[in-house]
Amino acid sequence: MTIQLNTDKTISGNEKDHHYFTSMIEEGLKNVESHITRIEIHLSNEKGIKEGFNDMRCLLETRIEGRQPIAVSCQADTVEQAVSGAIDKLTASLETILGRMQNH
Repeated sequence: MTIQLNTDKTISGNEKDHHYFTSMIEEGLKNVESHITRIEIHLSNEKGIKEGFNDMRCLLETRIEGRQPIAVSCQADTVEQAVSGAIDKLTASLETILGRMQNH
């Protein structure tokens, strides 16, 4: 599973952050990672440099072997909360998709 981190200009995308978010994704998706070929993490601040509520956004674009890519997103007060929320949504979506694949 390849993980790529993309950030906008208001969010740091240094090596420490890349490792932290990669670890969060790997831990959150360890039950379904064998079916995933690639994940792209897109982090952005929806309000730019202004402060606000629910302004951090995480979009996870996931490629599953033999299927069309899927994308989920989550907005929260912090980047960590946005990533965690997106992982939860992605896990639920993947369990549904993989469950359907096993039933056919």
